[in-house]
Amino acid sequence: MTIREEEFRTLKENILKMASLVTDAISKSVKSLVERDSEAAREVISGDKRINTYDIKIDEECIRLLALSQPMGKTLRFITTGMKITTDLERIADNAVNIAERAIELNEEPILKPYIDIPRMCEISQGMVSDAIEAFVKEDRHLALDVIKRDSEMDDLNEAVCLELMAIMTRNPEMITRGTKITYVSKYLERIGDHATNIAEMVVYMVEGKIIRHMLLEEIEGLEGEQLN
Repeated sequence: MTIREEEFRTLKENILKMASLVTDAISKSVKSLVERDSEAAREVISGDKRINTYDIKIDEECIRLLALSQPMGKTLRFITTGMKITTDLERIADNAVNIAERAIELNEEPILKPYIDIPRMCEISQGMVSDAIEAFVKEDRHLALDVIKRDSEMDDLNEAVCLELMAIMTRNPEMITRGTKITYVSKYLERIGDHATNIAEMVVYMVEGKIIRHMLLEEIEGLEGEQLN
């Protein structure tokens, strides 16, 4: 039994719907912190159930397609990539929930400092997730490679946030609890970037059958000029 085009389209649509919910959760969780809007944070937490429902639904559909059609080659890679993508999207959503939980706690206390790098990290991570999913849908290995390269910027911003907060907490021990919670937020965003990178790496595998998970950035950048296999 072969997989119908309609089944491929439905699978892509469900992944897109799940990704849309996830990127919205990222945005809303950080916004709830920056704007001190705990109600928005609670909406992120309650909305996680819907994302989990999509995770299960998509996995079940992928398993059904694998069992019924026994696909090979690129079709097999497409379905298995879809299953792995939902796992990363679900974990991204979990990190958004973690941010929302820290926001609720921090919103009860005086603001430690203006949020500058955190919104920037949110913007980058959202873009990485959105572009990684677009790369999957369009089978665009160049966009996937671009997402992977952006992860280093997330790492640098996370390090800058942690160093700045460490200096503040060293000078002001009474701020340690608040400062630690903000470092958690930064780390959650950095992890979101890691999960987006995972998705992008899987897209390259789906398109080319090439595993690049443990390649150095310099090696990945060299792939951009290569022809598809």
